[in-house]
Amino acid sequence: MAFRFAVRVKPGARRTAVGGRWGAGALVVAVAAPAVEGKANEAVRRALAEAFGVRGRDVLIVAGERGRDKVVELDPEPPGALTTLDRMLAAAP
Repeated sequence: MAFRFAVRVKPGARRTAVGGRWGAGALVVAVAAPAVEGKANEAVRRALAEAFGVRGRDVLIVAGERGRDKVVELDPEPPGALTTLDRMLAAAP
């Protein structure tokens, strides 16, 4: 079964970081990669894979490919995914 959640991307950041809440509960993902030619999307996939302890190919962007607001899917759902997400949402950006 897959695990989906909302993400707010901040491309062009000084460093890559995952944590914090945007608006109504989207996870903030800051990436150093610029928002050109899919570089930021690839950086988001790598950052989330590392944060959740999954393979990069298990992280899919299912909506928002061209915007800052995205829906991401982890398939298969890693053990403790909801707990991990809650911890990251509570973390300071």
